[in-house]
Formats: sequence, structure tokens, C-alpha cells
Amino acid sequence: MLAAALLVSACDKAPGEQSAGGGRAGGRGGRGGRGQTVATEVTAVRRITVQREVDLSGTLLSPDQARVSSEVAGIVRDVPVQLGTEIRAGDLLVRLEPRELQLALDRAEGQLGQIEAQLGIDRAQDRRPPSADQIASVRQAMANRDEARNTFTRAQQLHDRGLMSQVDYDTAETRLKVADANYQAAVDNVQALKATLQDRRAAFELAQKKVADAAIRAPVSGAVSERLVQPGEFIRENTPVATIVQLSPLKLRTAIQEKHAGLIRPGQVVTFSVEAFPGRAFAGTVAYVSPAVDQATRTFAVEALVDNADRVLKPGFFAKGVVRTHRDENVLAVPEDAISTLAGVSTVYAIEGGKARQQQVTLGARQEGLVEITGGLKGDETLATTNLSQLATGVAVRITAPDEEGAGGAATSGSREGRRGSGPQP
Repeated sequence: MLAAALLVSACDKAPGEQSAGGGRAGGRGGRGGRGQTVATEVTAVRRITVQREVDLSGTLLSPDQARVSSEVAGIVRDVPVQLGTEIRAGDLLVRLEPRELQLALDRAEGQLGQIEAQLGIDRAQDRRPPSADQIASVRQAMANRDEARNTFTRAQQLHDRGLMSQVDYDTAETRLKVADANYQAAVDNVQALKATLQDRRAAFELAQKKVADAAIRAPVSGAVSERLVQPGEFIRENTPVATIVQLSPLKLRTAIQEKHAGLIRPGQVVTFSVEAFPGRAFAGTVAYVSPAVDQATRTFAVEALVDNADRVLKPGFFAKGVVRTHRDENVLAVPEDAISTLAGVSTVYAIEGGKARQQQVTLGARQEGLVEITGGLKGDETLATTNLSQLATGVAVRITAPDEEGAGGAATSGSREGRRGSGPQP
């Protein structure tokens, strides 16, 4: 009787179950059980275009910074700019008292006028000096020479016929030599006057420049970063009065690792952010690339120009961003949900013939929820995206639509949260 009862009890157990002694349990036993069917959503491997980027960090600088100095000495009469004042090239920075400089200019002009009068120059009509034979002193010397020459010619004729004494003849000859010498002296004097004219004109123009330099103006556009003098102060020549920094464009200077030397070139777009404006992206363009690598840091210098029309950025800001180098077409990529990462190893589950197959993959760039696959896939696979923690090679799968996920049933109880709990997130 007892043996018959035990036999009946064993026959009533469900197929696949074992007695309390242990062994495989039916239904939803351990992971990878042969009787398990896991519901999962699937996705196809995609092909996308990837924008390649190189990381950078650097400092924003003013590409044009001028420390303006006074070219003349004098007392500061007015300083119309303050720290931070934006100015354009040619705007007044400092004005010096011009009285002494104006007197020097008047003196130089008077000395120039004397020489011009001797040479017969009308400054309002023609600045060029006339030729020597047009100057009065030369014309007078020329007339005296011609008269002495004619007198000597007549004296020679009379002397040859015996009608003039030797004394009178010698006197006429001497007068001619004196007239020739006077003419040559007049010509030489004119040449000296012309040389003096150049000197007086240079002195006059220098005096004009010093009067103009009493108004110290900005050589470049920008903003005043230093105001170094005050009204009433006496300053000497070459005394700094202000510092101007250009605010737009700015220059982003960075150093990039030598392994990227073949990728960086002028014209590429740079995007970056600064701590002063978190969450806001700024853009620039690579302008200059160093032809040499620093042997100590194994990096090469790169400078990008950044438009700063709104004056938000300031020289000295630290910037962190990327250089957009090139775009790769037809790149393999899968959604992040299809990837499981554990202990630094990334895998996906390919669905083949209703069963899962675990496949290790190599990851690349990430872009809008997709991850580039650089190795491990051919591109024609169908991949699971949900319940990855319940999958293993050889496990049977049932493909479901997204709205069927977790609709009731232990087979779908492992949601995306369960998949993400299997390891670090990609």
C-alpha cells in the first residue's frame, strides 16, 4: 500500500520538477534555464553620421592689447576715459596742456618763413623751391657777370689795337673774374638755403606733431583695462597712460596632444563653455596652428578666434570644449538600451532563431542616445533592448512590442531598470 501511494505521488508532479532532494526546478528557475522564455523588445543596428571631436581646454586672450604711452612731456589736463570704457581707434584717452608745445610750433614756423622768403617760396601756392636762376640774388650776380664779360670783351678789342693801356685791360679782366666768383657764390648760397629749408621744414613738422601728440588717442579699438594717470599730473615722454584690450574677437589659446596633429587645421569649428555661464555654448574657428610640438608636454599650440560682439566673454576666462575635426558616414551604432556593461566589458544580445547570443562589442562615440560600435558587429544583427539581465547565450526569447512590456507575467517582469542594474551605465 505505501509503495503504491509513493508512486502515485511522483506521477502527479509537474514535468521537470524534482523532489526535495534538489535538482532543476521547472518554470522560471535559474538564469539560462532551458525552459525559460524571456520577453524582450528588439532593435536593428543603425548606420549614422558621426561628428568627430578632439577635446580642448585653454584660456581666452585679447588678440590685440596696447599699452599706450605719451610721446611728449607735459601736464595732464583731462582724462575722459574710465576703467572699462569701450573706445574706438582714434578716441581721446588723455589730453596734455599744449601751451608750451604751441609756442615751439610758432617759433619753428617763423624760422621756416625766413628761409622761404629768401628763396621766394609762396607756401600757399607751391612748396617746391625755384631753380637757382629764378632767385633774385642769383639773377643779380648773373647780370653783373654778363656786364663784366661784355666790358672785358670790348677792352680786349681795344687793347689788341693798341687803344687801351695794359692797366685798364687788366682792370676789366679782374672785374670779370670777380663777377664770375660772385655768381658762383650766389648759386652756392642758394643750394645752402635749400638744404636749410629741408631742415626748417622737418623742425616745423616735428613741432606740429608734438602739438597733435598732446591729445593722446587710442591706437586700437577695445576697452580700457588700466587708467594710469590723473588730471594735474606731470608726465614725461614715454610714460604709460592707459592699457587697451580688444574684446571682439577674442583668441582662445589651447594645447592639443600630438597624436591629433594630423586632424587639426585652420577653419575648423570650436565649441566650448566657461564657468561664468554654465550651460551656455560658445563657438569659434581655428585660426592658427603651431608647426612644432613642445617636447616637454608633447602638445602643440592652437589658437581659435571667437566672436564676442555682445561682450559676454572676458579675456582670462578658462574655456573647455572640443574641436570638430571631421564627419564619418555610414557608422554602425546601436541604442544605449541595447548595451550591457559589467566590469568595463560591454556586450549586446543578438537574437538569432528565437534565441539570444551574447556578443562582446567595442564602443566608440556617443551621439543622441546612440553609441558607435567600432568592433563586434557586422551590421545586420537584431539586438535585444529590454530584460538584458535575464538573457544569456541560448536563452529563448519572445519579441514583444513596447506597450506589452510588464503587462503581467513573470517573463516580462525584468524591465529596463533591471537591465541597468546589471552594471555601470554606458
